[in-house]
Amino acid sequence: MTTLDNRPNTALLVIDVQNSVVKAAHERDTVVASIGSLVEKARHEGTPVVWVQHSDAELVRGSDDWRIVPELTPGDTEPLVEKSYGDAFEDTTLETVLSGLGVGRLVVVGAQTDACIRSTLHGAFVRGYDATLVGDAHTTEDQTSWGAPPPAQVIAHTNLYWTYQSAPGRTAGTVGTKDVDFGGTA
Repeated sequence: MTTLDNRPNTALLVIDVQNSVVKAAHERDTVVASIGSLVEKARHEGTPVVWVQHSDAELVRGSDDWRIVPELTPGDTEPLVEKSYGDAFEDTTLETVLSGLGVGRLVVVGAQTDACIRSTLHGAFVRGYDATLVGDAHTTEDQTSWGAPPPAQVIAHTNLYWTYQSAPGRTAGTVGTKDVDFGGTA
């Protein structure tokens, strides 16, 4: 029920599943496997898969740290959007890519829960997209030494509050990997 006109399609948005981003992430292997199964399901159902890859002064474009994890391989025809801000829409081609695909609903997975996932979910929602978070397919690293809660709590809290997000003409929600429906709404 997106507020974007003529955008009936759904896309799987895979955010920052890069070597250094998820190297020390909570339940890294389980989350990457969940993302991999969703990528395969999306491809099988003809749902576009859009990849997002971050770079900055510490995550240098082209470096091994910057590369998407070896367990996941973007398809040759799948869009890859490069970003340098938390919100994958900021100063990128993401909106143009999604518009071209007729996408008004995003199914969001990846890393880091408390940074780029959160920023992109909110960015999508305020831009008129329906946004579904896959609760067991996003992760973050331990930031407790900077005062954050443990990663499992950060993930649980994000899943909880995104379940109840609402706005006129848009839907949000959190689902598990096994419950993802690329044809429906949250």
